[in-house]
Amino acid sequence: MKPIHYAILLLSALPCSQSAFAEEREELLKLKSTTLNLIEALVNEGVLSAERADAIITRAEASAEREMRARERAEAQGEPDVVRVPYVPGFVRDEIRQQVRADLRSEVVGDVMSQARQEGWGLPQALPDWTRRFKFSGDLRLRTQADLFSSDNPDFGAAFVDFSEVNENGGFNRSFLNTREDRYRARLRARLGIKAEVTRGLTAGLRLASGSTGAAVSTNESLDNNFGSMDLNLDRAYLKYNMLDLQGEPWLTAWGGRMPNPWFSTDLVWDSDLNFDGGALTYRHKLGGSHSLLALDERKQHLFATLGAFVLDEVELDRRDKWLLGAQLGADLNFEDQSRLRLGLAYYDYIDITGKRSPLSQPNLYDFTAPGILQKGNSMFDISNDPANPFQRFGLASDFNLLNLTAEYDIADFAPIHVILTGDYVQNIGYDADDIRDRIGGGDMFVNSSLFTDDPGEEQNEGYYARVTVGWPSLLERRAWQVSFGYKYLERDAVLDAFTDSDFHLGGTNTKGWILGASYGVLQNTYLKFRYMSADEIDGPALGIDVLQLDLVSKF
Repeated sequence: MKPIHYAILLLSALPCSQSAFAEEREELLKLKSTTLNLIEALVNEGVLSAERADAIITRAEASAEREMRARERAEAQGEPDVVRVPYVPGFVRDEIRQQVRADLRSEVVGDVMSQARQEGWGLPQALPDWTRRFKFSGDLRLRTQADLFSSDNPDFGAAFVDFSEVNENGGFNRSFLNTREDRYRARLRARLGIKAEVTRGLTAGLRLASGSTGAAVSTNESLDNNFGSMDLNLDRAYLKYNMLDLQGEPWLTAWGGRMPNPWFSTDLVWDSDLNFDGGALTYRHKLGGSHSLLALDERKQHLFATLGAFVLDEVELDRRDKWLLGAQLGADLNFEDQSRLRLGLAYYDYIDITGKRSPLSQPNLYDFTAPGILQKGNSMFDISNDPANPFQRFGLASDFNLLNLTAEYDIADFAPIHVILTGDYVQNIGYDADDIRDRIGGGDMFVNSSLFTDDPGEEQNEGYYARVTVGWPSLLERRAWQVSFGYKYLERDAVLDAFTDSDFHLGGTNTKGWILGASYGVLQNTYLKFRYMSADEIDGPALGIDVLQLDLVSKF
């Protein structure tokens, strides 16, 4: 028990009834000794200062002297004994009261917390174990979009063929791209994701998203269905396993299923909405060396290597299944001032992606070699060898083996304002004019979606993208902002047009132009984003398209 508790007991034990004077004197001597020891203890405990203790003793001695004299006078005058309570200074009573209150509060809080821990009052541990393994996230984007076509563009007709429609319909049937009529659309994107921790290191992920079934590069829904309901599709479904080092950071990550983009990349090659079906493996090697010339943070600097194998199409009656194989080497370097440099060199190899012309005896034998998804721009040729009914199906004329170099430097010298420099270069080293001539086999070839030819002509197999972004690195804070300016140049067979950016030039390849963007955080986790993209055709007939987008995005 603390000295202050002894003081309380001592005060409650003061004599309140008449007794023999001799016995009382003995008790008072004991009381004096005890009180002096108690005051000394209070000084040692820091409850009282030495000056206050001296004052208490002085007052107590004076009070005792007056009490003794009063008793002597009472006895001499024959007055009855009077019960007297020794004087306790007010500041001592206040300090005792405060000390008791503090001791009781800490003891009561301790008892309550102990009981709460045992019974799980409002704590996560009180919930079933499986509920703590799930994490939910999502976003909702409202978009207003204007597609503005140049007056110099050719009118409807055979100028620009929509090969995706042709392959689906089995013939032209007026399957041509819009080149002159401006469009104004209200659009919506909704996504809801769930991640579940199966066990340490193993995560299962699911995400539902709006958009049409089979649309690889867009999850937008146009508001044009007479108030009809919209589609909601399984956008992601994967297992992800992280092998952790002693610091709890992943050094090896394995993916399987329908997963997010595992590559460090921009939308020059891969649209930002694209997900991949298959498996990927990423290895990270920490760079040692606080003594390195870059003065990097050892916990955040690493080299990485990613391997991936993805299924594009499985053909039931043929062994020519279509695959994408990829490998990437890179570095992720974080500097002491929070700047960050990322580099990646990737090689992507498409397997059995080219078309094959059917023989005259079986004019539709190889129709399955037509690509399952297209935008526009790649060189195509007629694979349905039927003189009576030509141009039923089209396949890719060029093979695609891409060499891709990507870099991003996030400069944090002006934090919280960042300057982010992004560069991307790609070359299709699988493009071979002689192979294309052999593949066509005397058939007709379309380049730039418009020209009949029997010769591939000059190589069009390179692309690049450069962008400068200034502002906050994240837009989820209120009043955060960003502005950006970029330029993109993408020749017709530089990448597979099916998977590149679906907004710039309304998707596809054989395009060049600039992109202006601005974003502003209007609320916590909610921001406005504006983009203006002006693009033209690189080769062939003119096709100028300006795209304006105004988005309101909320993330949760």
